[in-house]
Amino acid sequence: MSGDGTWAERLRRFGYVPLPRTGTAERLVPDFPRPPTRLWRTLGCPPGVARRAAGATGWLGPVLVAAVAGAIRFWRLGRPHAVVFDETYYAKDAWAQLRLGYEGVWPDRKITDPQILADPQVIPLSHTGAFVAHPPLGKWVIAVGEWVFGLDPFGWRFMTAALGTLSVLMLCRIGRRLFRSTFLGCLAGLLMAVDGLHFVMSRTALLDLVVMFFVLAAFGCLLIDRDRARERLALALPTGGPRGAGAGRHLGDRSGTGWRPWRVAAGVLLGLASATKWNGLYFLVFFTVMTLLWDVGARRVAGARHPYRAVLRKDLGPSVVSLVPVALSTYSATWTGWLLSDKGYGRHWADGRGGTWGWIPAPLRSLWHYQYQVYRFNIGLETPHPYQSHPWSWPVLGRPVSFFFESSAYGQDGCGAAGGCAREIIALGTPMLWWSACCALVHLLYRWALRRDWRAGAVLCPVAAGWLPWFAYSDRTIFSFYAVVFLPYLCLAVAMTAGAALGASGPGRRPRLWGMAGVGVLTLLILWNFIYFWPLYTGATIPTDGWRARMWLDTWV
Repeated sequence: MSGDGTWAERLRRFGYVPLPRTGTAERLVPDFPRPPTRLWRTLGCPPGVARRAAGATGWLGPVLVAAVAGAIRFWRLGRPHAVVFDETYYAKDAWAQLRLGYEGVWPDRKITDPQILADPQVIPLSHTGAFVAHPPLGKWVIAVGEWVFGLDPFGWRFMTAALGTLSVLMLCRIGRRLFRSTFLGCLAGLLMAVDGLHFVMSRTALLDLVVMFFVLAAFGCLLIDRDRARERLALALPTGGPRGAGAGRHLGDRSGTGWRPWRVAAGVLLGLASATKWNGLYFLVFFTVMTLLWDVGARRVAGARHPYRAVLRKDLGPSVVSLVPVALSTYSATWTGWLLSDKGYGRHWADGRGGTWGWIPAPLRSLWHYQYQVYRFNIGLETPHPYQSHPWSWPVLGRPVSFFFESSAYGQDGCGAAGGCAREIIALGTPMLWWSACCALVHLLYRWALRRDWRAGAVLCPVAAGWLPWFAYSDRTIFSFYAVVFLPYLCLAVAMTAGAALGASGPGRRPRLWGMAGVGVLTLLILWNFIYFWPLYTGATIPTDGWRARMWLDTWV
């Protein structure tokens, strides 16, 4: 067999890339490839200008993608002028927290919602504390928009649209750092920018996109922390000696990684995610394990004879302290408004109660009891709902949730179709993206299990954290839009698989022609798919026949 037909070459078509024969320092901290200047030189730029312009693409590309995402998310954000789905809870609770510091009691939503939307507006908020099923931070985030723009649809949707736009920017930069490729990072961000579920959740005042934002930010912080820690190990390597895994024998066992502020920042962000909805706690657990395994890998590359033992001795304590206590302290701090209030629900439950825990201040004991009540409520929520679904169906879009629906006859509300018209906002991911992501996840499982590709494991970890725990509560009333929390990592999975299809990017290697064609066609199909479903994402009025044509599965109705 000729050299071009070796098994290594033939396996490249399946994503196989041999480990580079580099020194320990280069393996610890791979360099970002030098950005190509061909485009800028073709445009007539001098070499110096071309180099600077190419270097700026690391930010210009993500900013451009985020600008497109923001433009379509803020377009007619206040439409429909209605209280959409669970906005009836979170928008009003956010306003109550803004005015009272805690959630107050509102009259029945059939009375309250029209009063809030009316002109002149009536806000029938009571000072009596209300029991709520979720922590306060997400509603504080929504309240920022209401503080600036008032209690109206644009005001209560403003912050989710802003966080949705920023999350696209973050994903571009995270993908760039993860894959060492600006193109793949921007591809991941573009895919999320045109995902229907992310789009709808960015334009609706619900909590799940807020959780997604904080979790994604924490993931990005941990990626930076990984690079910084490995840089410190690389700097500790002896110079002038032999290169490779033998250099700095035992250094991986003995060296510390110093102060790690990015890990502390991740702990704060995971605390904020958990203070929005409790499913953020699963990411805290999964990410703690993930970062410790990253440390094991770094110490092994640095020459540790016993990397697990070294991590237990050097990294376990600082890592857990940087993440878990920091997250729990952050979570507790978000209840400050309730703790300082006098009429918050259950605020005085522990007053006058003694017992074993009587030495703990009464407000903290009241808060703990409130958390217990919330836990009992959430695990016991089994009220049937027409749009509830089992977690296994989420990645394949088995049962999307209709947030808003109106029908009209010919001549009503601008309907020009003889068969009538429909308006709907449906929390449906862009089908071509999600179904492609299911295939991409299989590829990543292969890369992680058989090729030990840490990037595949890094993407799979938050998918598992955001999806698998819900199987334990599948008998509860749960919804498919919870999947928006792990959506960014599905986009990363598709981008990573696209990178494998394009081929290795090493010196002298060009992207495969068939890979470029395949990635281009898939991207265009996803863009077309998003445009096709645009009326169902924005609540536009379309003929009923057009609405039916977009119900690709019977379970979408």
